Amino acid sequence: MKRRNFLVNTIIGGIGLTGITGLPAIAKNPPAKKRKVLFKLGICADLHQDIMPDGPQRLQTFIIAMNEHQPDFIIQMGDLCVPKPSNQVIMDIWNQFKGPKYHVIGNHDTDGGYTHDQVVNFWNARDKYYSFDTGGYHFIVLNANEEKQIPKYQGPPSIISDDQKKWLEQDIAGTNLPVIVFCHQGLDNDTGGGVYQGNLIRVIFDRANVKAGYKKVQMVFSGHHHQDYYNVINGVHYVQVNSISYQYMGPAYAHAHYDSATEQAHPSVKYTAPYKDPIWAFLTIYSDGTAKITGRKSVFLSPAPQEMQRPEFHSGYPDVPYISDRDIHI
Repeated sequence: MKRRNFLVNTIIGGIGLTGITGLPAIAKNPPAKKRKVLFKLGICADLHQDIMPDGPQRLQTFIIAMNEHQPDFIIQMGDLCVPKPSNQVIMDIWNQFKGPKYHVIGNHDTDGGYTHDQVVNFWNARDKYYSFDTGGYHFIVLNANEEKQIPKYQGPPSIISDDQKKWLEQDIAGTNLPVIVFCHQGLDNDTGGGVYQGNLIRVIFDRANVKAGYKKVQMVFSGHHHQDYYNVINGVHYVQVNSISYQYMGPAYAHAHYDSATEQAHPSVKYTAPYKDPIWAFLTIYSDGTAKITGRKSVFLSPAPQEMQRPEFHSGYPDVPYISDRDIHI
């Protein structure tokens, strides 16, 4: 056999028997990564047991749903109830949840001269402000109801003291986990009844994110305003959780709401527009850097704000009887 024919036959035979060696294998599409749930929590806000005659029923509905869905923990965003003995019914219902439970102090939880310490003890809360870790996240609970420390400030208690600000900075710096914050009053609406000088708290978040080199403080949740809105400031997501009970209307829109069963007026809710059903939300955080808020929907009991000719937008946002579903890239 001539040398040329020998080489050709040898190469062809090699391909037939063993294939060409040294070449990369044909690439296959990598399997899609499955999105995992890091944690799920249930949130409610502003029950206002002390003016809502059906407060226990509303909270019971929330707790039943939480035990069915079994989130990693639940949290109430303040204005739950004052620490008086007759409100033990609220705590008994709250404590039916079979998992970790957390509290945020609201401005009305000390109505009647009660102290923050009395509220903490009655609720069996961790503290007036505190932090904890769950599901690879660091959670911070603030107390924006501290004593007035600002000269000439005339509004309701909505102040975070210098001592708490210092603690907040140190607490964020002391964790390597991403951070989610809870505060009763909004930190994103300085002129709409939110935290006085809330911009100074936002600066703490922004500086922490710059120092970390990534978005360390990701989300901030508030109650208090009984509305449904969402803002993004310097990459931080600020989410308002609507009241489980009602929208506040004020003396200009005073009216009587009636119990359909007894046909008796409820004078304690004359400044409110109650929701027919209690509303709340679930927050789910996923491994792909997304968050999903799933809200519950209801309708206003009559007369609704529109029936009373209240302006469509209150403090810049509309009155609505629901919590919106939201998909957020954090």
